[in-house]
Amino acid sequence: MTSSSDRSPAVDVLSAKTYEIRTYGCQMNVHDSERLSGLLEDAGYVRAPEDADGDADVVVFNTCAVRENADNRLYGNLGRLAPRKASRPGMQIAVGGCLAQKDRDTIVKRAPWVDVVFGTHNIGKLPVLLERARVQEEAQVEIAESLEAFPSTLPTRRESAYAAWVSISVGCNNTCTFCIVPALRGKEKDRRTGDILAEIEALVGEGVSEITLLGQNVNAYGSDIGDREAFSKLLRACGKVEGLERVRFTSPHPRDFTDDVIAAMAETPNVMPQLHMPLQSGSDTVLKAMRRSYRQERYLGIIEKVRAAIPHAAITTDIIVGFPGETEEDFEETLHVVREARFTQAFTFQYSKRPGTPAATMENQIPKEVVQARYERLVALQEEISWEENKKQVGRTLELMVAEGEGRKDGATHRLSGRAPDNRLVHFTKPDEEVRPGDMVTVEVTYAAPHHLLAEGPVLAVRRTRAGDAWEKRNVAEAAAKQPGVMLGLPKIGVPEPLPVAASGCGCD
Repeated sequence: MTSSSDRSPAVDVLSAKTYEIRTYGCQMNVHDSERLSGLLEDAGYVRAPEDADGDADVVVFNTCAVRENADNRLYGNLGRLAPRKASRPGMQIAVGGCLAQKDRDTIVKRAPWVDVVFGTHNIGKLPVLLERARVQEEAQVEIAESLEAFPSTLPTRRESAYAAWVSISVGCNNTCTFCIVPALRGKEKDRRTGDILAEIEALVGEGVSEITLLGQNVNAYGSDIGDREAFSKLLRACGKVEGLERVRFTSPHPRDFTDDVIAAMAETPNVMPQLHMPLQSGSDTVLKAMRRSYRQERYLGIIEKVRAAIPHAAITTDIIVGFPGETEEDFEETLHVVREARFTQAFTFQYSKRPGTPAATMENQIPKEVVQARYERLVALQEEISWEENKKQVGRTLELMVAEGEGRKDGATHRLSGRAPDNRLVHFTKPDEEVRPGDMVTVEVTYAAPHHLLAEGPVLAVRRTRAGDAWEKRNVAEAAAKQPGVMLGLPKIGVPEPLPVAASGCGCD
């Protein structure tokens, strides 16, 4: 693994080409974009300013095929860049990700000014394809049918000094009728456990104190290597990594959520009391039509076991409203599960056709107005439950990991923000002493809103950490890189978006 700290120290900004990456979709795409950044910087490119908005030598679109109108969004953005490219000699545009894997030659036919199209299996080829397109002066379309190199073996430009994604598998063996991901990312392929742990230990050595294990179906880890308990063993192994304070994972599938995983979560101190487990529907009839291999009773049974083993666990989910054939009775079953499970938060989606999926051609597509009405009822119910569950946190003392960029009003309110062990977002009063992203603070919760908590009293304790040191070191390096004439090409300071973000890795697990 090559990290950002392994790179050559300086590049002359006058001769270096700049790049910009626009990322759409799930955490898997966010992690892939970190790799794309690392590859480009290893090839001598430097990152364009945040406000570049297409004013870079290379603009890369890392696309998603499961979001509604994903293709229209891509071609709209490509169209806006066409005149800029025409007026800027040498500028290149590349399109990768799931939509590129699906549409292939269609992209250069609809947008002939695109220079490179690459797939989900060969992101490591991007610098070579850019150079080939430049030399040959024609578009390069290269879509690998199977994985050429596991993404985590590629160079990286991580978006955080203190929190990191660690991919443990790629692909998915499920056949959900609303999801096209298996066709685009292929069958599940697992990394060797030793390679995963080596990456985690290297990250901790660089100052990272929180890692999130990432997979399209993360708790199916081991199916490719023939060990049904491999995921629980991996969680326990993470507990033995000295200096690793927090472990999370996303997104698990109820089918593979076994008792040994629950035990590992409960018995491994640095595995956080948080679970994001997609429900999708509470109706057994709809679950069957979705080809989801569990039913309502099984799902609620897992929730019950998790809460028995980890009483303070925060449980979040994904739900699709208006799947083809969903009746009012089916929807009521979903509301029943929401009431029983009492999710901390639910990421709710209105069903929309995804070209290439079996569900897109099913009969009994639900009228838009019916879907909208059901969606609003579900959101209202979940908002009520989220607020009630958050109110239970008032009076609790929590240790937070200080985050950067998660409190949009922090400047105006003189607060900072952090994440509790269960991943709840907490805004807290800024203490007199300096605290840095990655440091830990202890606070008492004084107020609850549906989507965040407040700690309005004084901070009870501050613990400076190696993660905070790493953030400070990177901040100093980035400031130095901004001096005129020199660009170090070091990573931007930040943190992976709050998990779960794009719920359940493409919203399909």
